[in-house]
Order: sequence, then C-alpha cells, then structure tokens
Amino acid sequence: MRQKIIGNYIVDFYCPKLKLIIEIDGKSHDYDDALVMDSNREKELVHSGYHVIRFSDQEVFDQGDVVYDELNKKIMELADCDAI
Repeated sequence: MRQKIIGNYIVDFYCPKLKLIIEIDGKSHDYDDALVMDSNREKELVHSGYHVIRFSDQEVFDQGDVVYDELNKKIMELADCDAI
C-alpha cells in the first residue's frame, strides 16, 4: 500500500501483514535537521512495533536490483518463510 498515515506520520509504503514500512528518501533528507527528524521518527515507529527499511531514491533508480534483494531479504526475515 502506498502512503499510509501511522500515528503522526505519513509513510511512503506500508505492508500491514508484516508491519513493514518502506521509506524512499529524496535529497530533502540529506540535511542534518532532516536526518535527526528521520532518526527520531524511525525510533518512534520501531518502538511502536513497526519495522522500517529505508532507501535513497538514488539507490532505487540506480541500483534497483540491490534494493529488490535487500527488500526481499527483509520480507523473508519478517515472514519467516523460504520464498515470497
């Protein structure tokens, strides 16, 4: 599911079955203030029982296969299964 409101936050992608949040960060996340806010937000979400995986938009565009592999690994870890 794309963009979901969770608590006080809007997350980029959310898989409710696994409580997995997928964040894709653009250049606006490269600044110190944004990094601190992202870190605090992620800690709060994890504390609330969610799993967060984060990629830069550049990784998605330039290394889609690596992103796919990392995401699939995380999904399999959370689903505790052999294949998805």
